Amino acid sequence: MQCLINGSLVDFQDGDSVYDVFKRILNESQLKRVLAARMENHKLIDLGMPAEEGKSYEPIFLDTEEGLEILRHSASHVLAAAVKRLFPDARLGIGPAIENGFYYDFDVKNPFTPEDLTKLEKEMEKITSEKQRFERVVLSKSEARKLFESLGEIYKLELIDEIEDDSITIYKTGDFVDLCRGPHVPHTGYIKAFKLISSAGAYWRGDEKNPMLQRIYGTAFPDRESLNQYLRFLEEAQKRDHRVLGRELELFSFHEEAGPGLVFYHPKGAIVREIIENFIKDECKKRGYQPLVTPHVLKGDLWRISGHSDYYRDNMFYLEIDEKEYAVKPMNCPGHILVYKSKPRSYKEMPLRFYELGTVYRYERSGVLHGLLRVRGFTQDDAHIFCTPDQIEEEVENILDFSFYVLNSFGFDDFSVNLSTRPEKFVGSLEIWEKAEGALRKALEDKGIEYKIDPGEGVFYGPKIDIKLKDVLNREWQATTIQVDFNIPERFDLVYWGADNQHHRPVMIHRAIMGSIERFMGALIEHYGGAFPAWIAPVQVAVLPIADRHFDYASKVYQELSSRGFRVELDVRPESINKKIRNHQKMKVPYMLVIGDREAENGSVAVRHRKEGDLGPFSLEDFIEMLNKEVKERLIR
Repeated sequence: MQCLINGSLVDFQDGDSVYDVFKRILNESQLKRVLAARMENHKLIDLGMPAEEGKSYEPIFLDTEEGLEILRHSASHVLAAAVKRLFPDARLGIGPAIENGFYYDFDVKNPFTPEDLTKLEKEMEKITSEKQRFERVVLSKSEARKLFESLGEIYKLELIDEIEDDSITIYKTGDFVDLCRGPHVPHTGYIKAFKLISSAGAYWRGDEKNPMLQRIYGTAFPDRESLNQYLRFLEEAQKRDHRVLGRELELFSFHEEAGPGLVFYHPKGAIVREIIENFIKDECKKRGYQPLVTPHVLKGDLWRISGHSDYYRDNMFYLEIDEKEYAVKPMNCPGHILVYKSKPRSYKEMPLRFYELGTVYRYERSGVLHGLLRVRGFTQDDAHIFCTPDQIEEEVENILDFSFYVLNSFGFDDFSVNLSTRPEKFVGSLEIWEKAEGALRKALEDKGIEYKIDPGEGVFYGPKIDIKLKDVLNREWQATTIQVDFNIPERFDLVYWGADNQHHRPVMIHRAIMGSIERFMGALIEHYGGAFPAWIAPVQVAVLPIADRHFDYASKVYQELSSRGFRVELDVRPESINKKIRNHQKMKVPYMLVIGDREAENGSVAVRHRKEGDLGPFSLEDFIEMLNKEVKERLIR
């Protein structure tokens, strides 16, 4: 008997497993790293599956993306087995692999504690040392129901009822049984480097109407060194958590009594936000954009015409006014369209570029809200460009240049770019979609920008380009979105007078450079760990008199800096100079000017930088010149 391994014919005996076949062509080192196999139909299977005549197989190795996913999914089963050993009354939810790790949901009487996680890790180590085999068993639907009924696993029964096939696979490891499609590693001994990270509440299947379960997050890697490297990354990421820094640096807060997902900017946070907004406004004006301000609440009819009521209703807030339906805007598009329609338009006006820092509101489940990154109320640096069909490519290229300029200016220089194509639910014809996707693809290729296709991830009214910035820890953050839309102009019957004195349909390009101010600010905080460059920092300079006798000169320094437009604080608290320095260091102020006897006598300042430490004495004018250069050139120091 023969089968294909990586395209080569290999002989095997009746009853041989896929692993037995791999043993004939892989060396010892490769065999230690192979976890599963991919069949010719791209289906992933366990190594223990019987080899079949004429079939094609490809080994899946531990250090590949698919191998890591299998390893982590298997680790989630080991976690569940450990929980059932230590908490026999726990009922199982689901336990998938996720990016950089895995989780498993459990219905338990009390939330898991850090001490519980430590005990569970030790129990997982026992299970992995036992090298229990992952045994795949196929049952009928009725047999599976009977099994999980006997185990009291009500959540598994719910999942079984939704499976259309009559045959169902389960996996056994020792005494533990779980409902799963697989595949898994051959035995638990393959899972050598893992760590339980945290636990949190999570609604069953993400629905607030369902019971609250306890979710344990963990991670697993091929080896201990990779795991330790990831744990160091997590430690650094934790230091940069914008939610923690937002509180410590007095930038923003959330208040349960006001409602979840609604941001309150404190004075320092409002300053940073204002800097971001003023920057984007100035750059829009330079590029021929015209500002708009549109209402926050619009009649429901507008959202029906735009298609949002059909495709986006679950994410919108509706209310009734004078017995008519209104909606709080989730997007700015209809408002900009009404301004476009307010008078006849000519091809001579094209392209017509409207922009608005528009605050919008979208319903997000409370379980997915996450600091500034996922909120219910946020402001988009939104723009809509109305243009002729032959202007599309140039406008998209201009937006791409604009985007990279803005992101570079804030210190981001590494990106990934995706072209998101037609989703399952969409408006308009296939012909229009192909035309729109083609325009975006051509603009990217003409600019020489590398990109990946993201199938089915476009919005309902058009395809889009997504630019994700990468921060100092190489994490991706959604930034720019560019969407070409032939559909909404059709739905709102938008027209312009052409050179032939006839009506023509404009094309509408939706674009947001930063995406949302909130998310961009969250990314900015984490990228710099709260230590903003001087041009962004809410406080650029702290003036620190050593003693009361230095207050007069310190006040003059403060006044001079303030009059020059710098953001400066004068610290007159009756604290030691070391304590003042520590405080402003903690608040990540770029520069501290220490004022003592020598400085007061000489009319100088002793300059201290938050990272570089003591820079020595400067004349006030020399310091101002240095800081002014740093701010104007947006230097990162």
